Amino acid sequence: MYDVSTRKRVLALVAQGRSLNSVSRETGISRAAIRSWQDRLEPLPRTPPPGAGLPADECAYAYLLGLYLGDGCISGHPRGTGYYLRIACADAWPGLIDACETAMRAVSTTGRAYRVQAQGYVSVVGYSRHWPHFFPQHGPGKKHDRPIVLEPWQQAIVGAHPWEFIRGLVHSDGCRITNWTTRTVAGEPKRYEYPRYFFTNLSPDIISLFTTALDQVGVAWKRANTRNISIARKASVALMDAHVGPKY
Repeated sequence: MYDVSTRKRVLALVAQGRSLNSVSRETGISRAAIRSWQDRLEPLPRTPPPGAGLPADECAYAYLLGLYLGDGCISGHPRGTGYYLRIACADAWPGLIDACETAMRAVSTTGRAYRVQAQGYVSVVGYSRHWPHFFPQHGPGKKHDRPIVLEPWQQAIVGAHPWEFIRGLVHSDGCRITNWTTRTVAGEPKRYEYPRYFFTNLSPDIISLFTTALDQVGVAWKRANTRNISIARKASVALMDAHVGPKY
């Protein structure tokens, strides 16, 4: 709808320190469009730049990457000076919120994170100039509508810390539940209960990242449907309990 010269002119106004609101009012272009142009017209390098380096705490990063792929998003500061990483965590799991904040502080170049309460959930938020470099999967639109592929340096971290990556994915888009069934024993119905894990995501790429990590650690899984992965074998559930566990 707008040519490249118009987009660059608008981004130049933002680069002067103008807020998105003021630029939007002056140009008649929506704030959402301006924010998306910042991503599209300024492609990010495939590896973090020298000023950012790689995440110092790889274990925390693997966990935070899992959370980000499930419930995270990155947005630019109105003045174009940095970025906000937000991870949405349900109020029902205060331990998960604590773990998310701890991981974000460990990974962020500022060492800071804070919480924003909303109805039914908390957004754990961190500010840094380097979030898009740490999470190059960032982009406009929903994750399941675009390719999600890890960079080689990310693959190396996930390969070294697969359980933390799995735990982050399960904490964002997974659950541990107890199924039950009945059997007739000596003429009497008897109830049997058994635990299992589920992981649900609309992105086939994220599903593939999850199952690849499960294969690496020896967890047997089955595809319940196109967006659901089930882990039900006793030995595999025991492995998940030892390294992931239910949300808390």
